[in-house]
Amino acid sequence: MLAISVEFLHGTFRGDPRGTAGTGGLLRGEWPPAPARLFAAMVASDGTRDRCRVTNGTELGWLEQLPAPVIRAHGSAWHQPLRPRYVVRAERGYARRKRRGEKQKTSAHLEYIGRAGAEVRPGVRVTPRDPRVVYLWDAVPAPEIVSALRRRAARIGYLGTADSPVRIRVQTTIPESAMPADVFVPDPQGDVEICVPQKGDVGRWDRMYDDWMERGPSVSRAQFPALRHEARYRSPNAGTAHVDRGGVVAWLRLETAVSGRRVSTVTALFKKAVLKAHQELYGEPPPILHGHGFEGRGYELARFLALPDVGRRWSRGRIHGLALWVPPGCDRATRSRVRDAANSLRRLWGGGVNVNVQPHVGEKRPVAVAPGRWTGREGRHWVTAFPAVHERRVPLDLDEVSRWCIHAGLPRPVAFRSSRSPLVSGGVDLAPVEVNRRGRPGRPYSHLELWLAEPVRGPVVIGAARQRGLGLCTDVPHGEVSHG
Repeated sequence: MLAISVEFLHGTFRGDPRGTAGTGGLLRGEWPPAPARLFAAMVASDGTRDRCRVTNGTELGWLEQLPAPVIRAHGSAWHQPLRPRYVVRAERGYARRKRRGEKQKTSAHLEYIGRAGAEVRPGVRVTPRDPRVVYLWDAVPAPEIVSALRRRAARIGYLGTADSPVRIRVQTTIPESAMPADVFVPDPQGDVEICVPQKGDVGRWDRMYDDWMERGPSVSRAQFPALRHEARYRSPNAGTAHVDRGGVVAWLRLETAVSGRRVSTVTALFKKAVLKAHQELYGEPPPILHGHGFEGRGYELARFLALPDVGRRWSRGRIHGLALWVPPGCDRATRSRVRDAANSLRRLWGGGVNVNVQPHVGEKRPVAVAPGRWTGREGRHWVTAFPAVHERRVPLDLDEVSRWCIHAGLPRPVAFRSSRSPLVSGGVDLAPVEVNRRGRPGRPYSHLELWLAEPVRGPVVIGAARQRGLGLCTDVPHGEVSHG
């Protein structure tokens, strides 16, 4: 067994799980600390290649190829969002401007005359009941590997931010009494996602370092999405029953909003771009993305969703973002590669659409792009933002709509109503040419309002064109009524 124990000397930990602390919208910190963070600290403690001083770097290659570890850590830590503060901004040429008598900047720091202030958003401080975290791998390292890992661990002063000092030990056995009682166990059906290292990460860190040495501060961590690998874990607070309903692996934001009437064009470009990016990064895309050679049921394909502004008083149905949903049973490696392909997109172009794209990193605006807008709460009452395409040319009744819901992995509805026009503020009213694809037989389509037998969490998408974003629904909060 390989066991790496981390003790937080101040009893607290502060880390930025997705690079969103700077937005001020982060409400929960990272817990437990991700194994990928520990691995990155190991890399930084003695470097790689010819920069190694006390090791030769082979231990990193051995460590990165191990499977996701079992994590012993306190299950219910306290998350404290910290208030923003203002610090003195480091400025070049301050003395020269002072000699010239140039005018003082308006954003002056009140306690340091003539100096500008900069706002700092510290993020979230996590305080567990037990300050220890232990990572366990079922592997037997060679003595030289253990020795090299111990030398690297001794050079690590903190994990996350500098106010999270740690003491790290590398051992092959640890008494049960020295471990936290709660356990996070790798489980494909788990309830939390935690970043883990993966084979090839050392080479990716090296490429990032080389780019930084060549181009300087213009290189950012966000430009290397392939370094992020999320594994599902079953937390100690998880229930015994878990239903895999699939999930969104990537949220993207459009730099400029696009008319909701272009939904078919936008999702087609989104799909094309993801397939191309996957081909360039990892080779042949999986069948769940394109459908060719797919052996499962036809409604288990990935869904390329456009996210419109709907459901509010001034909503206009304009598309502000994109989301990529993958079906139940999708393995961790496939999810990771699909996520990397989507997050690498930077522009959608074609069919009259030309817009820049970037990963969503927790911004509060626009609301339509926030993941919580579509997955934040469970509900029974749903209304289509884009019309749903009928699966068959039959009269629309409760049995037929129930068939659509079952195909979409949803509970049966207890009631519904349909309309040719939108039933919610900002709902998009499409013409037949904007719904049906060129060269294919046209299908009827309708806006629907559903009352499901059981509450579900979004995104909810129904109808025959789910894979291209039509039939996307928005929830109606309890006590509110839809329009129409």
